Amino acid sequence: MSLFRDDGVVLRTQKLGEADRIITLLTRNHGRVRAVARGVRRTKSKFGARLEPFSHVDVQFFARGSELIGRGLPLCTQSETIAPYGGGIVADYARYTAGTAMLETAERFTDNEGEPAVQQYLLLVGGLRTLARGEHAPHLILDAFLLRSLAVNGYAPSFEDCAKCGIHGPNRFFSVAGGGIVCGDCRVPGSVVPSAEAIGLLSALLTGDWETADASEPRHVREGSGLVSAYLHWHLERGLRSLRYVEKN
Repeated sequence: MSLFRDDGVVLRTQKLGEADRIITLLTRNHGRVRAVARGVRRTKSKFGARLEPFSHVDVQFFARGSELIGRGLPLCTQSETIAPYGGGIVADYARYTAGTAMLETAERFTDNEGEPAVQQYLLLVGGLRTLARGEHAPHLILDAFLLRSLAVNGYAPSFEDCAKCGIHGPNRFFSVAGGGIVCGDCRVPGSVVPSAEAIGLLSALLTGDWETADASEPRHVREGSGLVSAYLHWHLERGLRSLRYVEKN
């Protein structure tokens, strides 16, 4: 038997038996971890209140053997709140739906349990912090998170130079399968011609230029969100269930 300690974000919970839950977390050092938390569904359980989606927590695990991820699920035996982001998210529909999509994205990009994904973890913590504080429109925060998640997992789209041949932009066409913006010579069937403003917005979200992003017109935001959704769908091979509920206004 071994004890492990890590900090992580609660991605989702599942009922187990009459009083227990399986908690899925994205942790700093161990990547995605599923663990059993006993008794957390009891009404007076303060332990369970700390292990709700969006919570950033310091967690202690109890596992069989010398590895956290083994033949059976480890036990989550203790948790301390680092930041209760849920309080600033769940009471607002736009923030909640955007946050739910962020949690689902983080889980989808960390398929292998126990495999460290530090960049994705830090990105999620920063995204939830920004969302909880209401620093920008929720759908913009979500699109920035999705683009950066794609980037840290090796799928960064190009928004100026051709993704195929590298010719300097600006170029006109956007190809989901081609890796983003492509030139006329590299254009493939299914390419679209987005507005320059929508591409400028997506570039700003990827690089953190919030002054440009916040000033974008709603029609360009909707256009950019459609491109992000299509690009994410292509690389994940199926869409996010939670994305359909996100407000795009």
